[in-house]
Parts: sequence; C-alpha cells; structure tokens
Amino acid sequence: MASPKSPSPPPVVAGEQQPAHIEELQQLFASVTIDQDDHELIEALKTLSKKAPKLVKSTEYQAPAIPSIFVRSWKMNEFKYYDIPSPFPTLARGLFTQDVKNASGKTKHRIVARGYDKFFNIGEVPWTTWAALESHTAPPYTLTLKSNGCIIFIAALTPTKLLVTSKHSLGPSPGSSGAKSHAEVGERWLRKHLAAAGKTEEQLAQTLWEKNWTAVAELCDDSFEEHVLPISAEKTGLHLHGLNACTGAFQTQPQPVVDAFAREWGFIPTASTVLNTIPEVKAFTEEIARLGEWNGEALEGFVVRTHVTVPPTRGEKPASLSPYPAGSSFFFKVKFDEPYLMYRDWREVTRTLLGRGPSPGNVPKGKLRRPETKLYVEWVCGEIKRDRSQFEGFNKGKGIIATRERFLKWKESHEGKKAEVGAEKVPEETGLAQDVDLMKGKVIIMPVAVPGVGKTTIAVALQHLFGFGHIQSDDISAKKAAPIFIKNVVQALKTHDVVIADKNNHLKQHRDQLREAAQKFSPPARLLALDWSFDLPLSTVHRICGDRIVARGDKHQSLHADLSGKSHEDVIWQFLKRAEELQDSEADVVVSMDVEEPLEDALARAVGAIVKYLGKEQPDPERMGQALAVARAYEPRSRGKRRADIGGGGGAGRKAAKDSADKAEQAQPPASSKKAGKAKSPPRYYGILAEVDLQGVVGPAIEGAVGNLPSEARKFWDDLVREERVQKRPHVTVVHSKSLPKEGELWELCRAVDALPRPPLFSFRLEHVVWSERIMAATVVDLAVAADDPGEVDKEAVQFVLHLPDEVKQRLHITVGTRDKNVPPVEARDLVTEWKRDATAHPGVWAVPLKDVWVKGRVKGLHN
Repeated sequence: MASPKSPSPPPVVAGEQQPAHIEELQQLFASVTIDQDDHELIEALKTLSKKAPKLVKSTEYQAPAIPSIFVRSWKMNEFKYYDIPSPFPTLARGLFTQDVKNASGKTKHRIVARGYDKFFNIGEVPWTTWAALESHTAPPYTLTLKSNGCIIFIAALTPTKLLVTSKHSLGPSPGSSGAKSHAEVGERWLRKHLAAAGKTEEQLAQTLWEKNWTAVAELCDDSFEEHVLPISAEKTGLHLHGLNACTGAFQTQPQPVVDAFAREWGFIPTASTVLNTIPEVKAFTEEIARLGEWNGEALEGFVVRTHVTVPPTRGEKPASLSPYPAGSSFFFKVKFDEPYLMYRDWREVTRTLLGRGPSPGNVPKGKLRRPETKLYVEWVCGEIKRDRSQFEGFNKGKGIIATRERFLKWKESHEGKKAEVGAEKVPEETGLAQDVDLMKGKVIIMPVAVPGVGKTTIAVALQHLFGFGHIQSDDISAKKAAPIFIKNVVQALKTHDVVIADKNNHLKQHRDQLREAAQKFSPPARLLALDWSFDLPLSTVHRICGDRIVARGDKHQSLHADLSGKSHEDVIWQFLKRAEELQDSEADVVVSMDVEEPLEDALARAVGAIVKYLGKEQPDPERMGQALAVARAYEPRSRGKRRADIGGGGGAGRKAAKDSADKAEQAQPPASSKKAGKAKSPPRYYGILAEVDLQGVVGPAIEGAVGNLPSEARKFWDDLVREERVQKRPHVTVVHSKSLPKEGELWELCRAVDALPRPPLFSFRLEHVVWSERIMAATVVDLAVAADDPGEVDKEAVQFVLHLPDEVKQRLHITVGTRDKNVPPVEARDLVTEWKRDATAHPGVWAVPLKDVWVKGRVKGLHN
C-alpha cells in the first residue's frame, strides 16, 4: 500500500531488516548515472520547501511494485505558477524522485517520473501572446486534443517494474475503504491495454528504463469519474499524449513518436493536427471556437506543442520573453468556453433541484438566462417527478452525462422541438423588467458575494478588458466607509458609463444604497448583479473561499490568512450566516456566478454577460489571457491591519471576526487592542464539517419510505423543516473537551490535522437516518481520506484515519435536528450508539436507509 511515511528512511531501503534483493537494488541504482543538474534541481526544491513550505511541499510514498523503494512527490503552489519571475526552480507539474546512493556512496536524487511543465492560455503570460509566440517559437505546431480526464504518469521504477501515478500521488488513497484512487484505476487500464497489445509490464518497464521516459496519458473512464464531455466505449481508457524525458529540463518526444508508441503498446492515440505558422494556429482555433466542434465532436480545447528558438523567428520581441532555453519543448493551450459553461450550469441546476425539489422556482434566476437552460430545467423537473431513482448517483458524479444525453435526445424529438419554441418565446429573466436595455445610460456592476469568491479579481480583469470604472470598498480606511464608498461610486459614474461597485454587497441594505445612488442620474443608472449564489452546502463554500484566501497571501488590503488561529475562516462564516439572498427586484440583470469555477471560467461567464447586455465586443482569447494575467498579478494600493489576524482564534478572535463582518468593508478592524491581546481559547470539540445539504438528502429518503412510517415519525421531519431546525452547518463530532484527558491522543490527532494550512478532505458515507420524538441523526460509516483531496494529504491525515478507535467510529453521526432548543444535541450520540447495538430493541425509534450518500469534510476545532 502506498502511504506517506515520516521520518524519511535511508535511501532505497525501508526498515531495519534488509531483504535479500536490497543489495541487488543498491547495485542497480549505484550504476545509474544521475545528471548533476537534475540532482541540484531537487536539492533546490528541498531547500525551498524548508524555507517556504507554502510554496513547495513533498510527500513520500512506498512504491507499490517494490515497497522497499520510496518515491517522493513534489507539489508546487498552483497559484504561484503565474508569478513573474517564477519562485520555483522548475515549472514541472508532476515530479516524482528517488534518493539513491551512487558508486561512491553519495546520496543523489533520481527523477523517476516527470510531467509537463505548466502551460498557459493564450495571453495569460507575456510569452503566450500571439506576437510573442511568433517571436520565440518555430514550426511544426502540433495541436493535440485537450483530453477530458485526469492525468496518469507511467515510468520505470526499475528495468522490470513500473511506477504508475496520478499528478501528485500513487497507490491507494490513504485510509480508503474500497474506493479506488486515480493511480489504481490508471494501473488497471494499463494492464488491459498491454494485454490487448500482447505486451507485458516488464517489457514496458525495460523500454521506459532504457529510454529514460515517462509515458503521459489521460485517464478517460466515465464509469470511474465523469467529466464534462462523454467518453464512448471505444475511447474509454488511457489516451497517450506524451513521452517526457525524466530530466529537470522539459523535453518531450514529437507527436509521431508518441502516436507510434501508443499503437505499439495498446494505448489510445490522442487526436492531433499539424500547422506551420502561428497565424494558422490562431485562425484555425478561432474557427473551431465558432463551430463548437472538431471532427464532429465537442471539445474542451487544444494543447499546442512546439519548441523554443533563438534568435526570434519573426518580429522584434526578444526570445528572453520566454523562460525556456533554446531547443526546449514548449506548450501553450487554447481553451473554449462553450459548451462547458452551459453544461456545468445544467449539472448544478440538477443538483439544486434534487436538493430543494423539482420546481423551476428553486433555480437561481441568473442561471435561466439561456433558452437551452430554461428548457433543460423544465425537462429535468419532469424527469425527477416521474422517476427520481434515475438520479440516485447524480450527487456522486454518476449519471451526469447520461442525463444530459437523454435531454439532448428528447430535445430533438417532436415534443422537445415544440417545447423549445415555447421556451424561446418566454422573455428571459432580467430582474425588474423584461424589456431592460443596459446599452443606453449608466450601469453599476454590483457583485453579491462573500470574501474569497474572487469578486475583486474579476473586477480587475473587467476593468482591463473594457476600461470600466472600479471602486473598491476595501481601499477606504475611514471608520464609516459605507457613505464614502457610495459617494465614490457616484463620482466615478460621472466619468465612466460603467462602474464596478466592488464590495461584498451581501446585505440588502448595501444593495438598496446602490439603487438609491443609481437614481441620482437621468435616466437612472441600471444595476447588473454578479451573484455568487450559494447553491452548494455552506461548508463547501466556506472551504473554497478559505483556501483562496490562503492562496492569495497578502494580496488584500486587510483580510489575510491566519494560519494558526484560522480567524479568517471565522470571518467567512460570519458573512455566510448573515448573507441575504438577492431578489429579482434588486437588480435589472442578474448574472449567476459559480463559486466552484476556476478564474478563467468565471471571467468567461462575466464577460459573456457584459457582451450580451452591454453590447460590448467579445474579447479574443489573447485579450482574455492578458486580463487573467493582470488580475492574477493584482496588488492592492494600500494595506491596513491584518483583519483576520486580530486575536488569533478563540473568544477574542471570534469577536474580532464578527466585528469584521459587521464592518466588513472598512480597512481598520474594530477589535480593541485589549481584546486582541487575549490568549485564544481552545475549541470545545473537534468535528468534521460535513459538506452536505441535509434537507436534500433526508427529505427524499423519508418521502420514499413514507408508506412504512407512522404518522408521528413523518410529522417530526415535517416539523423540523417547517420550523427551520434542520442543521445548516452540519458536523460530525469526533472528540469533545469533556472527554479529556481520556481521549487526549485523539484530541491531538485532530489538532494536528486542523493546524495544517490547507487541511485534508475526508470522505464518509451516511448510512441511515435514525430519529425519535426528540432528535434526528444520520449515521456515519466508511471514513477515509478523500480520493480527490485538494488539500495536504500527509502523515497527519493518514494517522487520523488509521488510529481512530472502533468505539469512536461506532458513535460517529451528524445531528440533523432537535425537536426544540431544550433538547441537547449530544442526545444524538446516545441514540445512534444504542440503535447500532440493537435496532429492534427501541420502540419509538425510527430508521430509514440512505443509499450511496457520500459526503466530504474537513476536521476543524469548533466552539459552538
């Protein structure tokens, strides 16, 4: 089993007992020539990881094929790839190394597997503008299909054994209970391909060892993990698209060599085409973007493969614009926005309808701008009502593509075409009136958000693209910032037709103030809202926003990450608790944004609305890329006190967080120095914040079992919903301070996990809903480290799962709700424990099974 190890073992050998083959391995690796530049590159990464652990971290694994060999995975901070100059000694994304002793007994770093260098969109960095590409690259330009899956690396561990990894890990997910990791599924497909080609793993290992190559493939398997586009049966498996040298410098084989290798070893070749000039690449990709397909299929985009030249092949731009030396392999990408944004909307509205009920009124109006989406919503509501069972796996990422394909097939039917005509006749929802015209007069762009969604980043990009006015509330340091902010917006509207009122505007009173300001103009200025609505569980929104605040570092006037006390997370919670949903009447146009979207997709969504409603010209990919670069490089003009650092965590920190939310748009935090100086209080308990919509999970389960439940059982649930007593911030209590010192070891395990800058995600399954006349709970089983965890999966996460006592596992649950405030939530623990001991021995206790309800969450110290 591949699992992180600490402390580091001696090179090659694990443990004190050395098996007989260890000596052979040592002799083998002693004979390997390690390039000094490669060794020094890894040394530089080691030094940087110690000096700046937020920039670079590594995790050590046992190689599944030979457990006595340890392989280290290096992971760079994704956010920092865009910094110029780069803070990293390499731009590699996916790098696995091994410490070996050479013939003289010195430890050297061997690169075992190497992914591509980070490649950027057109215009995203200075060396990927069309002009710069003409200057420092040369033909051929090979355009390969941007595969719709997850990356897999295949390399030679030894001349007879292979190493198969995902981008940053290998082997089973730590602490997993049955769920396969990306690396495991990739290895399973590798064996299928080799068998079909009449080849063996040993033969492939020998070839990769001799060539010193890493085979780079895309795992495309909808039965394992669905992405945006469907994968046909004949295209399911590993799509080979690269053969990289296992060296620090990025060198990859030409596409004909890769395609021949794919055919020889049974992989699926990656579709490609070759062009001779950058203008041809530009014209070709623009035409494909217009058509929306290539060779009869929708696609995500192209990766363009070329190489760096010196002197420049054309133009006056110096080759030094590129950070790569002459002769280096060089990639850039051209990504298409559609139909991805629309398909993503369909996925999200389906999840919303499954959780809130199959009614179009439950979908945010901003997502109904497109006739296709309106039609989809009407259709899927009918499908949910007709047969909800066909959506059983939807929230686990299963059946998303099949649902979309059913809709598209229905859309082509007589019934679908008739409904489509009707949908096109219905005016789009645009807020106050159906005949709103934002192309005349003034416009205020009004974000509706919480900290960390990316509203300022989008605002900076829009300002760069269109020259809009941009007023930031966070730039105002006065005690009463709100009136000054409104005054500044009004002043900016005198010189700009469009002004971005950059503030969270999460409260109705903030939005009313902007509407009042708009009335000062003749005709009144219109309001276009960019609404980051919360269709996701609040814990998911909280995690995403918290991670972004950590990633951006000090690029904010006052709200900085507090890595010790986590008080920035308390600030986010205060916003989430107080946020008031945007109503149609509060804006003239509502554009629904997606908290989960990466920056480039969020910008594409916002720009699409600007083009549609304000009549602006659609920027080309290069200008979009340049806007992304400007937004990522943004630095605030001023910085106040570190709002989230006030008082650390605990009582004083939480008070500061609440005050910060109360006066969130002011740069100066309100907490007094006296309060800030208080020592932070420890948490009352540690729990896993469950990212789940309990009402959306429990409601359908009870509805499906209503015929087998007495009326009082159903009434309890109905009362919980009616009285709004269903937990909005559900959690799984792991250990309480009242159980100390008895459970001190478990307390320390939780504390260690919570202390990580980006704690790992855990996954678990909700198995039953159990309730009495006083309280309702959901039982928790199969706790593991999440297979697709974006956080830091290291020894603390593994130790947490492996050392969780059985008696603790038996009591794990989520309290769904209590009859009234006089019922202590702790009663749920006793209810679950007793019910698990003997489900038949407790009259007046009801239970309903939950099917395939998997939930994720992070461990956090909680106070209430």
